[in-house]
Amino acid sequence: MKKNNRRSFVKKLTAGTVASTMLPHFISANDGSNEIIPLKKYPKVSANDKVRVGLIGTGIMGFSNCSTTLQCPGVELAGACDLYGDRLIRIKELYGKDLYTTTKYEELLDRDDIDAVIISTTDHWHDKITIEALNKGKHVYCEKPMVHKLEEGQAVIDTQKNTGKVLQIGSQRVSSIMHKKAAELYKEGKIGQLVMVETWNDRQSALGAWQYSIPPNFTEKDIDWKRYLGDAPKVAFDPLRFFRWRNYQDYGTGVAGDLFVHLFSGLHVTLNSKGPERIFATGGLRYWKDGRDVPDVIIGSYDYPEAPTHPAFNVQMRVNFIDGSGGGSMLRLIGSEGVMTLGWNSISITNSKMSEAPGYGGWDTFHTYSEQTQKEFKEWYDAKYPPSKFKMQEPTELVYKIPEGYSDHFDHHMSFYDGIRNNTPIVEDASFGLRAAGPALASNVSIFEKKIVNWDANKMKMV
Repeated sequence: MKKNNRRSFVKKLTAGTVASTMLPHFISANDGSNEIIPLKKYPKVSANDKVRVGLIGTGIMGFSNCSTTLQCPGVELAGACDLYGDRLIRIKELYGKDLYTTTKYEELLDRDDIDAVIISTTDHWHDKITIEALNKGKHVYCEKPMVHKLEEGQAVIDTQKNTGKVLQIGSQRVSSIMHKKAAELYKEGKIGQLVMVETWNDRQSALGAWQYSIPPNFTEKDIDWKRYLGDAPKVAFDPLRFFRWRNYQDYGTGVAGDLFVHLFSGLHVTLNSKGPERIFATGGLRYWKDGRDVPDVIIGSYDYPEAPTHPAFNVQMRVNFIDGSGGGSMLRLIGSEGVMTLGWNSISITNSKMSEAPGYGGWDTFHTYSEQTQKEFKEWYDAKYPPSKFKMQEPTELVYKIPEGYSDHFDHHMSFYDGIRNNTPIVEDASFGLRAAGPALASNVSIFEKKIVNWDANKMKMV
């Protein structure tokens, strides 16, 4: 593919994502100042230091990951795999007619000219392909959630340790400068003692609810249906189960595995937390009754125990696929002295420190006492809490915004290649990936089995 055509495609697909992420970024505060956020500086890549990548799965995330990863210096696309041949035609249209393509991922793993693979398949293939790729000597970038079932996680962790290869899970929030800044603000005590967290990711569109486009001429001849099913239950050919696989427990992990994982990842990296100890979730299929067997509304409640990096606190988490307000995403850390709110591209801190003086009157027992008792109480109160010393703190607000065009997705891919080239520690490795996926998948267990789940975040398993 000609360079100018590829550049045009990348520009359109990423909507202005720029490689300036390699430079220090500014987060602008609303007091008019600019603060440099100390990013990890990526070493310069020599012309001969190439990482050749194989793409396994060329659906929505496959193409998105491909576009982002090829913006990283010294990265080349060496091959692509997908069960649907039309997608392989498309990848050649975009990246060159001579690109190696196959419908069998094993053929990619057998190639000596491929250093790393990006796995963007259905969830039920994640663990198997990841383990095989690591054992074949490939570095792996695997989309979240890391596994389809909780019991699959430890084998991935063990394989990563045994092979020594780089494994990064694809929840880009862990590499975001916004969450890095949020972590700094939290450590500085900007909101006092953390008490609870509210977080949600709501949508209101057919595509947002996973009703993806299906080619009208797609037939069973276009795909190896048996291979697609893998270890999933054997069912008859159904285009819905291939193109809209997130709607089915056999291949995906539903709302929790798709979106709760992002919320847990962002929260865990901000607080340096390992996860909750008690999980309860509820929900149901309220609107999108299109044959799917996963809820379109989920509400989760999570108890986080005290840890070296945070006190005990509670989390309320929600996803609603039919949000009449238009949808939106938010992460709010609520403390004793303020609230930190993380949106798509900004952080705001609102402080309201409670006065040490408790006050009296208003909705209070003070007015139920006799005049004499009220007089005595007032004299005692004024002596104990003199007005000059105890004053209510006025609420204050500070807002930080990320730079226009910034991409945490790009930073996340850059950290993957930095780990490959320089052995730089990966934040979202297999253990982090399971600690993010664990409470999300346990939420599904709680819903479908109608029970409270106890989770051991250190051992990464249900107890």
